[in-house]
Amino acid sequence: MTIDRKLMRNGNGWALSINATILGLLDVNPEVDLIRYTMVKDKLIIQKCRDVKKYSNEQNNL
Repeated sequence: MTIDRKLMRNGNGWALSINATILGLLDVNPEVDLIRYTMVKDKLIIQKCRDVKKYSNEQNNL
């Protein structure tokens, strides 16, 4: 699946809006789940974060 989207202004940066259809395909509830995004060369990969415990531990160490 390919979707072309424009970025939106967000403060001093830019944001990508992810619609409900894509969130559903990723099985992501934006109110409780984290997402992980990874850059591989010129591709942005977005996936549901399955390591929430690891993320919590990293935040506690800051």
